[in-house]
Amino acid sequence: MTGFDVGQREEDLKRLQGLRLIDDDFMTACLDGYAEGAQLILNVILDREDLVVSEVRTQKAMKNLQGRDVWLDIYATDSSGAKYDIEVQRSDKGADRKRARYHSSMMDADMLKSGDDYSELHESYVIFITENDVMGDGLPVYHIERGIVEEGNLPFDDGEHIIYVNASLRPSDTALGRLMSDFYCTNAADMNYSELAEKVRFFKEKEEGVESMCRAMDELRDETALKTRIENAARMIASGKLSLEDIALFSGLPIEKVRELAGEKTA
Repeated sequence: MTGFDVGQREEDLKRLQGLRLIDDDFMTACLDGYAEGAQLILNVILDREDLVVSEVRTQKAMKNLQGRDVWLDIYATDSSGAKYDIEVQRSDKGADRKRARYHSSMMDADMLKSGDDYSELHESYVIFITENDVMGDGLPVYHIERGIVEEGNLPFDDGEHIIYVNASLRPSDTALGRLMSDFYCTNAADMNYSELAEKVRFFKEKEEGVESMCRAMDELRDETALKTRIENAARMIASGKLSLEDIALFSGLPIEKVRELAGEKTA
């Protein structure tokens, strides 16, 4: 291992110890395939005790052939077939209201196959856990439901639910406050809920978990570097001042990729 690698490893280990569940990359690592953790979070946020999660996936991709794809942080299904998208957002911009609308529509589209009846749509929940109070009214949680205006906002009851959780409020005398407190803990020993502490401890203290997180950090660096090269190549192509061969040389991308970005057919 080179000196650079040793330094990078030490940096990764230090960064890992500072990660919290409010950091979306760490949250998705902790909840990937972990139904018990997702079940706890959903029961607390929805103020229920009977919700049973049957499946949970992280970084679920939903493709839109006519528009923008979405990647859901946490995608869960309960025993009744209801679908849940949990998004952890430290940036206010990432919790835009129209983003919630778009995620909800993509979940609906993903549920129905050609020929299915609309009645087969299950309940859907888009839940944003936000570092700041993006709604601005000082409430711990906001439930957004469609209503019939002329009937005094009588519930439309179409099965779509959007919820914003204000993680800046963390009172110790409520289940939701204790859950949000756990989202900010860097040490598993300080957490309230054992279901979440177990996973945090695994990824921060157990050799297998630590190695897994370090690999994830390496992959994220590689993805970020590739994205930067692609963005630089796209800018050079747009300028029209360089040949595709020179752009490939300067960007470090294969010539085939540069041609693809330029809209040319690859060999």
